Amino acid sequence: MEDSSKIAATVAAASFRDPSGFVFRQDGVVYRQVNQRYREDYHRLIDSGLYQKLVERGLLIPHEEVDGPVAEPDTAYRILRPEPLEFLSWPYEWSFSQLKDAALATLEIQRLAMQHDMSLKDASAYNIQFHRGRPVMIDTLSFEVYREGEPWVAYRQFCQHFLAPLALMARRDIRLGQLLRVHIDGIPLDLAAGLLPRRTRLRPGLAMHLHLHARYQRNYADAAPSQSGKSVKQARVSRTGLLGMVDSLRGTISKLNWNPGGTEWADYYQATNYSEGAFTAKQALVDRFLDAVSPEAVWDLGANTGEFSRIAARRDIPVVAFDIDPSAVEKNYRRLRAEQQSGPLPLLLDLTNPSPGTGWHERERDSFLDRGPVDCAMALALIHHLAISNNVPLDRLADFFADACRHLIIEFVPRGDSQVQRLLSTREDIFDTYDAEHFEAAMTRHFEILEREPVEGSERTLYLMRRRR
Repeated sequence: MEDSSKIAATVAAASFRDPSGFVFRQDGVVYRQVNQRYREDYHRLIDSGLYQKLVERGLLIPHEEVDGPVAEPDTAYRILRPEPLEFLSWPYEWSFSQLKDAALATLEIQRLAMQHDMSLKDASAYNIQFHRGRPVMIDTLSFEVYREGEPWVAYRQFCQHFLAPLALMARRDIRLGQLLRVHIDGIPLDLAAGLLPRRTRLRPGLAMHLHLHARYQRNYADAAPSQSGKSVKQARVSRTGLLGMVDSLRGTISKLNWNPGGTEWADYYQATNYSEGAFTAKQALVDRFLDAVSPEAVWDLGANTGEFSRIAARRDIPVVAFDIDPSAVEKNYRRLRAEQQSGPLPLLLDLTNPSPGTGWHERERDSFLDRGPVDCAMALALIHHLAISNNVPLDRLADFFADACRHLIIEFVPRGDSQVQRLLSTREDIFDTYDAEHFEAAMTRHFEILEREPVEGSERTLYLMRRRR
């Protein structure tokens, strides 16, 4: 292995909780160091055939063992180079079906692990990423040798990270999934139990894994230690019983559903003032601008259900489709899943309050902008919502886009457009500077305009811009 004194490795800010190893970056390449203390479990993972089975089924990110670099040689046992991910997303940015699919994938991984005499020692939703359109586990060090009679140590974490938010989203309100943004280790079960309708106590799966589980946690937390000072001894659980619990969780989660309704923005393309000709002309312009840029990756900001994201994704590059509407993101993901497409990646994001840096030192989970800048961003039929609905001045918008991307494909929707008039109909018009002249003046503080094209059949204009050096 390469001497770490000769390298400048950067350990990932989120990779410090597990003494089995950690992720680090060297010369732009991501590596995972396996520490000596994980030697036995790592050998069982590889030699049992579990690693190969999970990779074949697309449930675990593949890796190759390499000779170096080594970040911490005193503890190192192996260095792995995992297959690169296109984009790191967080559970509170996923749609309902994305979180559900991630939960079911985690349970399938646990079942396969037990068939190979292993078990997941943690079941964090952050161990799952969406890679090529599918949920995949990225933490190779989450497995431990299974010991007969021991309970599943990751059971509570699974319920907090997956079952609790899914139940709240399905049975109470889809917006409660955002509680994951506040509770970094999952939604506390007593909180979820208190928020859920009383009738959920009559659902066997929710009653056992959530309501009774929450009560057990409260009772156990209040229990006095024994005279020896040791905690209350946990009951033994047979292999059959543990597998039955996994199957029960899978059945409970499979029955949780949420159907996106026809919301204001999820049905935008059906209600838009674009004629069919104007919509086709806009598609052609976006396609041409993307050809001119030849981007390495694209963020579609305000992507709705992803019609224009798909134009970028046809270039076989990473594309992330962000939108504020849970229904639009859900519909986008369901369509991709039905078509078995690998991209774009639909994610939930409020641009006026985007995902912040969270966790320890505010760096454990990167903020939205910390995961950029991206080579090219698209902001189509978006700027009037930010400028008028949210009172964001044009110069502030320009500052934001300059931080987010190197190239920008942006649509200006003028005051006379029916969608702008719709926004102004319910509020005082205080937007004297909302016009093309002030828009261009604000944007050219950071960008140069490469192309400016009217969208045929509409009053809108599409711009291709490049950030100034």
